[in-house]
Amino acid sequence: MLGALLLLLVQTDPAAPDFTRDVRPILSNVCFKCHGPDDKKRGGKLRLDDRAGAVKKGAIRPGKPDASELVQRIFSDDPEHVMPPPGEVKRLTPAQKDVLKRWIAAGAEYAPHWAFVAPRAAPTPPVKNPAWVRTPVDAFILAKLESAGLSPRPDADRAVLARRVALDLTGLPPTPEEADAFLRDPAPDAYEKYVDRLLASPHYGERWTRR
Repeated sequence: MLGALLLLLVQTDPAAPDFTRDVRPILSNVCFKCHGPDDKKRGGKLRLDDRAGAVKKGAIRPGKPDASELVQRIFSDDPEHVMPPPGEVKRLTPAQKDVLKRWIAAGAEYAPHWAFVAPRAAPTPPVKNPAWVRTPVDAFILAKLESAGLSPRPDADRAVLARRVALDLTGLPPTPEEADAFLRDPAPDAYEKYVDRLLASPHYGERWTRR
């Protein structure tokens, strides 16, 4: 969950599509059927899942989209030349074609599947209100809000927090006794202890196993 959140919040260069997020889904959904790892169905002896092979065949010329056969084919109006062929059900949208062209123009960098890449901490972005930031994730959230001209809402009071987290974790509101115990606990880690009690509740398992 945290990795997905950071992925959405990190600012990227719009001129350079990310291979994992923007390019691979297009290639795997539209192109890999005929130009992927399955050598029994491969057309033109071209593998678009292999950068070295695609560059060697001239399908991709990094930094030179107009000289790349991939770009020439996907933008062609000639039914004998265009890719995917007219008979294919899956077609490329204008936006997808633009992504592929910009990706090649930016160097056509490939990346392994995210599961095989060691995670790296993204540098936290600068914010106008650093006092609001309590954790590195907060910096990404606040930077996104500030870029949209928005401000964070005030902190919820403890009673609201008690109800929210109980509903999130167990699907049930807290009992009066549970809420009172949290509200009367002056310890700095009162919230963490309250969450731990909810996680230890059988209702937590009941809520999440239903899915």
